[in-house]
This record gives sequence, structure tokens and C-alpha cells, in this order.
Amino acid sequence: MQMEKLLRKLSHLEFVNDQIATELHQIDTLLRAIGFSDGLKSVKNAAREIYDQEQKLKSDQDKSQA
Repeated sequence: MQMEKLLRKLSHLEFVNDQIATELHQIDTLLRAIGFSDGLKSVKNAAREIYDQEQKLKSDQDKSQA
């Protein structure tokens, strides 16, 4: 019985993984189509740069208020 339950859980997780992989591929394709040369990787890098700049600005403002 336990083995059947584990196999059902595994099957569900494989299904969910396939869905997520498909969605990521579609998002990556769309991002490349609108000009992000490396797709999702380009967006992640841009988001990281924006986040880092905002953190630096916040840190600089905190230092100037101290």
C-alpha cells in the first residue's frame, strides 16, 4: 500500500515538473522574441542589477541619515 501511494506521488510530481518545464520554455521563447537575447537568463540578470542598485541606494541613504 505504501509503495502505491509513493508511486502516485511520484507520478504527480513528474506531471507537475513537466508542466513547469513547459511553462519556463514558453516564457523563455517569448522573452527571446521580444529582445532579451538570453531569454529568462537576461531578465534575471536585469532584475538582479536593478535590485542591487536599489539596495545600494538604500544603503547610501541610510548612511547619510546616520
